[in-house]
Amino acid sequence: MGVKIIESEVAGTVWKINVSVGQTVEADDQIMILESMKMEIPAFAPCAGTITEILVSETDAINEGQPLARLKVT
Repeated sequence: MGVKIIESEVAGTVWKINVSVGQTVEADDQIMILESMKMEIPAFAPCAGTITEILVSETDAINEGQPLARLKVT
């Protein structure tokens, strides 16, 4: 078991967060939706685990590569 940092693949804005701290997710579950250039870009869990920290809030401006959440790998 370890910790994975889920990072943004684009610069833009956090539009919607679909998970909460303590929630269990599976690989490829959508954890949040980002908005970039008027397009909705989903951010996915890279593997199964538990969300331990959400590092952004809805409406936050974000940069490419910015950490979005921490996932404890199961």
